[in-house]
Amino acid sequence: ESYDRKRVLMSYLIISFSHKNTDIKMREKLAFSSEDDKDRFIRTILENESTKEVVLLSTCNRVEIITRSSNIKVSVRDIIQKLSNYSGVDFETLHDRADIYDNDGAVHHLFSVASALDSLVIGETQIVGQLKDGFRFSQIKGYCSTNITRVMHYAFKCAANVRNATSLGTGSVSVASTAVAKAKDIVGNTKGVKALVIGAGEMSELTVKHLISSGFDVVLTSRDIKKAQNLASTFEVKVSVEPYSELSKLLADIPVMITATSAPYPIITKENAPSSSINRYWFDIAVPRDIDENISMGNLEIYSVDDLQDIVNENMSLRAEQAKTAYGIVSRMSMEFFEWLKSLEIEPMVKHLYVKGDEIIDKKLKNAIKKGFINSNDEENIRKLCQTVITEYLHKPSKQLKDISKNMECDVVVGAIQNMFGMSNDSNLADKYKCDHLVKK
Repeated sequence: ESYDRKRVLMSYLIISFSHKNTDIKMREKLAFSSEDDKDRFIRTILENESTKEVVLLSTCNRVEIITRSSNIKVSVRDIIQKLSNYSGVDFETLHDRADIYDNDGAVHHLFSVASALDSLVIGETQIVGQLKDGFRFSQIKGYCSTNITRVMHYAFKCAANVRNATSLGTGSVSVASTAVAKAKDIVGNTKGVKALVIGAGEMSELTVKHLISSGFDVVLTSRDIKKAQNLASTFEVKVSVEPYSELSKLLADIPVMITATSAPYPIITKENAPSSSINRYWFDIAVPRDIDENISMGNLEIYSVDDLQDIVNENMSLRAEQAKTAYGIVSRMSMEFFEWLKSLEIEPMVKHLYVKGDEIIDKKLKNAIKKGFINSNDEENIRKLCQTVITEYLHKPSKQLKDISKNMECDVVVGAIQNMFGMSNDSNLADKYKCDHLVKK
């Protein structure tokens, strides 16, 4: 098989696990908590010759394996088997649960994910940043190139269009803000009420922001006390920082606690969770969970990511109309992407036909002058005449080729013409159509 034939058969492929098809227990097992784990997993996927270019998105609510494949069935089995080896979840369970998207379905799904339409909280603002991080990781490591770059470029463009055309990116739209909204709903008047935040990462920063705007007095603690102090100093109002060694006392004394660390195991267990005489409300927005699921005691309510679904559902009904507009943008841009992709193949082909015509004119003219069939003084006039003939001859096929780029059979026609005229894939296209978010190695 020629390179071009293989290229024609390549499809975008996404294997998706999210809050829609898995519970939090399974998502904990599937989560990639370190860059080394991601790196090793991507490399094992790329060992299969059917699978090319990989971006891995792993967040508290989803794992998306974004790739290209020359054999969907082979790639799917191989990827799910390797995910089973990594997570310890058996192959059949993963295969039954997985949402598998191929080609135009994959592109539509990716654009929906980037635009936060597939999120637990519709319109949450973190996902596009997380997707960019996953893409940059693969770019730097050399795990993706032109084809994934093109689709990512369009996904980010689609997310920006959705943000600009709707108000989905405003208001209570992250898991952190949903947890704070729930806490405020329970407490009522937040004036003078303390809220403890465990962790000093991105999710903790969001949580602190929302707690401050909801009127809580925020206390921050983290294993990395310096990081916690640095984070606390970025806020205009006072955020107290307490040593992590005081965690048990803080948990006993403070009514509201939100934890969002990246620890791979529970940091609050039956052994260190204190009892208390006050009513307490703990929110675990980490995946894997920070709070041991077996903890149960009087005056304590624990909420995990999945428990926030009721607020999310209210949120979704309020946003239903906006989401309809957003899905319209995603559908339109998915179609536009494929038209653009096909036009990338057509333009160099049309150019190639004209360049080839000029080369033949040049060769035949030189040959005719050398053999004395024409006078060298007439060369330019004869060249112009020949070029006029070629231009007129190629005008209709060129126009039809450009029209074909909008048809589903475009790939077949492009492959046939490339084979007929001995063309190869234009390697300069990656530079010509650069992604704004491309990271140079």
